[in-house]
Amino acid sequence: MELLLHQNQQRRPTMAILTYSDEKRLFRGNQENFIDLIRTGEEKGVQVYVMTTSNFKLTGKSAVGFTYNFQTKSWKKELLPLPHVIYNRIPYRKFELLPEVQQIMQTCMKHAHIQFFNPAFFNKWTLFEWLNKSKETQEYIPTTQRLTTSEELEKLLQKHPSLYLKPIRGKAGKGIMKVSRLTDKSKSRTFQLSVQDKTKSHISRYSNVVQLWTQIRDMIGSKDYIMQQGITLSNYKQRPFDLRVLVQKNSQGEWSIAGVGARLAGKMSITTHVPRGGSIDDPAKLLGAGFGTLGTKKILRRIKSAALVIARQIEKSSGDTLGEMSMDLGVDGSGHIWFFEANSKPMKFDEPHIRKKSLENLIHYCIHLSKINVKKKKASELGKKKTAKSAPQKASR
Repeated sequence: MELLLHQNQQRRPTMAILTYSDEKRLFRGNQENFIDLIRTGEEKGVQVYVMTTSNFKLTGKSAVGFTYNFQTKSWKKELLPLPHVIYNRIPYRKFELLPEVQQIMQTCMKHAHIQFFNPAFFNKWTLFEWLNKSKETQEYIPTTQRLTTSEELEKLLQKHPSLYLKPIRGKAGKGIMKVSRLTDKSKSRTFQLSVQDKTKSHISRYSNVVQLWTQIRDMIGSKDYIMQQGITLSNYKQRPFDLRVLVQKNSQGEWSIAGVGARLAGKMSITTHVPRGGSIDDPAKLLGAGFGTLGTKKILRRIKSAALVIARQIEKSSGDTLGEMSMDLGVDGSGHIWFFEANSKPMKFDEPHIRKKSLENLIHYCIHLSKINVKKKKASELGKKKTAKSAPQKASR
């Protein structure tokens, strides 16, 4: 009876959400997000379950996974059909980089009948290298270099009055610093360092780059950083803001815009990230204050167009199958659009309309990928039949 049930279930598209598990918790990641995806899957006729790294196995016809019971509000571990699609939601780089997890990633990517998307976190430096390769995306990129020596830092500070220093493997604004070149009335030059700490930034000043560099090196230690041209963003009531764009594949497997949100910087913050004191706001309202109604419509159209071009270039350069990414895009006072960051493991958008669309897109993309699997399987079976027919027959005695 159980085998029959699995066979019936296998007829509908099945998606496994891959996440990390250890002894501390049942599994890591945003469980509320997983539950929402399971619920949306049920509404659309797609079976969704959670697969963990500790119970990972893709041999045979079934896999160990966790389903959610909405009546008892509890998780149940059980044997389930092999997924058509695996959605990577391992939440932290430190987990993703573990050798055993890397091996799991390779198994997923090489599997003949399973589609695996968003295999890894993005590297900030690599992203800018990819986007600089294309003339279509170059215009959106601020001057960006690796932070290596005090000499290189000083050279870039001579070209730009302010720079942002960002960890290459950072997340949610953690570790970001801002360096500004200041000149007082006596024309003597000082350098200001603003360091983001939770919701506020701590400011210190230095009379030369050597002193500044010593402080920066102490703070970053062995972590890899980039330095990036500071952009004077559009502001609302003297607080800068940027736009968060969620770009996802749709039911045709093509990039689409799930929604555009806005993040307004906190009063004492150098970033717009919500965990660092930023707040969620309406993009049309914030843009409207500086560009008017017509200007805002044009900018939002251009923002969406830029995000799609950037997403295609990132996927093409990565060589991986990607299904979603969030982007931080800024608009300066002249209306020019700037790209700051992309995240292959987007955090949950709090705007209800974007949230709903994001869940639906993921399920529709799963259905699209599962159809590819069916075609692959049929082609594989057809190939076997042709081989069997064309094989030379042994002479009968």
